[in-house]
Amino acid sequence: LYIGLGDGGSANDPQGNAQNPDTPLGKILRIDVDRGDPYAIPGDNPFVHTGGRPEIWLTGLRNPWRFSFDRKYGDLFIADVGQSAWEEVNLQPAGTPGGRDFGWDCAEGAHEYVPPGGTDGPTAGCSSDPSSYELPILEYGHGIGCSITGGYRYSGDLYPDMHGVYFFGDYCSGDIMSGTEGTVIWDIDTQVYNGPGFGIYTFGEDENGEVYVSYGSSISRIIDATPQEAIFADDFDTGDTAWWS
Repeated sequence: LYIGLGDGGSANDPQGNAQNPDTPLGKILRIDVDRGDPYAIPGDNPFVHTGGRPEIWLTGLRNPWRFSFDRKYGDLFIADVGQSAWEEVNLQPAGTPGGRDFGWDCAEGAHEYVPPGGTDGPTAGCSSDPSSYELPILEYGHGIGCSITGGYRYSGDLYPDMHGVYFFGDYCSGDIMSGTEGTVIWDIDTQVYNGPGFGIYTFGEDENGEVYVSYGSSISRIIDATPQEAIFADDFDTGDTAWWS
C-alpha cells in the first residue's frame, strides 16, 4: 500500500518536513498491509537499515495530489502541487528502488526554491542546483494554473492514438492537459481542454483503462475527438465531454 502525505501545511514548509527523514510528512509511504500488526515494513524500503522512518518510500514532496500507477508498465506518476510558481509531475519508473528525493522545499519543479522575502541562495541544508534532486518530467508555471490534479497514462482500448498519453488537470483553471514521453522533460500540451472555470477534483480509471475526470458536479470520460473541430461535446449528460486530439 502506497500513501501520499503533504508536508503538513503552512506555506514554505517552515518545519522542513519534506526533507526530514524522521517524519512521514512530505513523502510517499510504502507499507505491507498483509503482514504485521497493524502493518509490516517492506524490507527494501530505503530507510529500513539507515535510520529515519522505515515507512518512507520517496521524499521531497509538497502535496502529492494525486499519484497513480500505470497499469501497463507499472510506472508511478506523482503530481505535486506547487507553492508559488511551478506545478510538477514526477515519475518513478517501475522496478527502480525507493529513496528518490524530488526536491521540495529546496526546489520547486526544476528550479531552486527561495521563499518569498528570502534572499537568493539555497535554504540551509539545500543545494542551489535543482539537478541535485530528481527533476520532474513535466512542469508548468502559474500563468497557466495554480494547483495541479494528477491523472493517468491512458492504456484503454477505445482510442489507440491516445496510448502512452498522461492526462492531468489544474484545479484553479479547470484545464485538462497532457504529457507525452520525450527525453528527461516530457512534451506538454496545455490545450487538451480549456476548462469551464471550475476546479478539476480528480481523475479515475475503469477496468478497461479508460480515463475519467471529475469537475463541478460532473464525471466525464476523456475521448479522442479528432478532428479538432469536434473540440468539446456540448451534451454533458453523455459523460464524453473531455477531448483529446
